[in-house]
This record gives sequence, C-alpha cells and structure tokens, in this order.
Amino acid sequence: MGPLPAIARSLGHHCGRIRKPYSQFYDVDGFTTGLISISGNSNQWQKQSCRSLILQSASESVRMERLSGSDSGIIEVKLDRPGARNAIGKDMLSGLQLILDAINKDTSTNVAMICSSVPRVFCAGADLKERKTMNASEVQFFVNSLRSTFSSLEALHVPTIAVIEGAALGGGLEMALSCDLRICGEEAVFSMPETGLAIIPGAGGTQRLPRLVGISVAKELIFTGRKINGRDAISTGLVNCCVPAGGAYQRALEIARDINQKGPLAIRMAKRAIDGGIDIELPSALELEEECYEKLLNTQDRLEGLAAFAEKRKPVYKGE
Repeated sequence: MGPLPAIARSLGHHCGRIRKPYSQFYDVDGFTTGLISISGNSNQWQKQSCRSLILQSASESVRMERLSGSDSGIIEVKLDRPGARNAIGKDMLSGLQLILDAINKDTSTNVAMICSSVPRVFCAGADLKERKTMNASEVQFFVNSLRSTFSSLEALHVPTIAVIEGAALGGGLEMALSCDLRICGEEAVFSMPETGLAIIPGAGGTQRLPRLVGISVAKELIFTGRKINGRDAISTGLVNCCVPAGGAYQRALEIARDINQKGPLAIRMAKRAIDGGIDIELPSALELEEECYEKLLNTQDRLEGLAAFAEKRKPVYKGE
C-alpha cells in the first residue's frame, strides 16, 4: 500500500476529533472550493489546524508556506531534498499531489511560487536510483502519476511561477513547463536528457516544450539532450525572465506581488480563458472569453475596482 492511503487515514482520524459543522462555499464557476466554518472563530482555527497537519504530513521533501502581511495570498511550494538534488521520488510526488489539491481548494490563495530550498538546483528530475528498484509496471505507474501531477499543476486555478536557480533537468524541466511563468538566474541549466537513457520525456515534455519554444527547437533539445543556460532559455522563449544568478526568487516575488494586488477572480478567469482558448478555433475561444467575462459582472470585486478608480485609491479586493 502506498503512502497516500495511510496519510489519508491518519488525517481522517485527526480531523474527525475536531470536526464541527461546515458549509461549502463556491468559486465563480460554482465548483466547491473548500469548507468554511459556521460555528465561530474557534472552529475556523481548527479547520486551519487540520489543513496545516495535512501539509506538514504530506512529505519530508516538499512543503508549503503561506506568506503573510501584505503578501497574504502568495503561496510558496518548496522542494527540499538536498541529498538527491530534489530528484522526484515517491515521497516528493505524493506530497506534491496533496499540496496541489490543498491549493486548489483554498480560495485565499492568489498565486503560487514553485521554489527550491536546495542551493544551485531546481529539480534534477526523477529519482533514477529509486527507479532502478522498480519493475516495468511500477515505472509505468510512477511516470503516469508524475504526468497526472504536472497536469494538475498546470490546471491550478491560480497563476504559478517556477523559480529556477541551477539545474532543471528531465522531470524538473517538465515541472517548470507546467507552470504559467518561469523565472531563472543566468546560471540555470535546462535539459531533457531522456533519450540518452533510451527513453523519452514522459511527464508532458514532448507536448509542452514544442508549444512553448516551437517544434524545431523542441526537437533539437529532446533529440540531443543538449543543456542550455539561462540566457539561451530566454532567447528561445523557454523562460519569461532571466536575471543575474541568485536573483530569480526576488524577481519572481515581485511578479507574484503584482499579481496578488489584482482582482483574484479576474486572474482566475483570465487564466481559464487563455488556457481554454489557446488550442481551439477563434470563434469558440471568443465565446469562452465572453463566458469568463460574464462571470465577473456581478462580483463585488468589479464594483470595488470601479469605485477605487473613481476615488483615485488602491482597490481592496476580497475575491467576492
């Protein structure tokens, strides 16, 4: 039995001891996004304690931190497996799955940054030492789970920013490709070396890379496994911004803060319109844009934006 069922059972027992009445709340699409207490502040605190336990129990190699104060609404997902250069094993994958699910259910999150706590590395890809212990069916299951997890990362309702210093190789690059934005330092190194191991990128790399940099460049990088640095990455369109080494986090945080000040419902609808419309014909894409716009017309945030503009003040958005 894998780690997820055991974690779920443990969390269920703990949360069961503090369970109180809750009412579902919904985002602008009408989908359930979380739970809100209807029994006072103490129960709200208990709900947050349960959520904190989920995140702390998720994994020893990936954790989530919520920024506070004026940065409230910004989440950092930190890869922290220094002994393996953040290589993705079963523990990190299961932890990442739980964290992404928690972010998607939390309406207070406006933007997520995927970072590394390990110096000079973002993610070295899949844990090949662990993979050597797997049979063919186990490898297939793991790669399918990795692909599904990166698809969940790509589909998060909030913008995501990959903060890349050092190596982003194989599955590490595929993780970065699943984010909306990529910010790197000049000494970052990008590569998809899978063909050198007689396999291909299997967690979305053969599909997301050509959509980002073009078919010809993607084929060269995948066929040869060639490494490129941060300056090459910006010239090919692989990253949004390349800054001096060591400055990627600060630049990414500046962008996250800029996003965090905007209307959160509008940001979510903008992401939905862009992602949903990019691969369909223009008339259908414009219909999707219209649908997303209409969902914002009766929000308090829209009225607040208009009032703030008229009063020449900074708007205070509540995601309502």
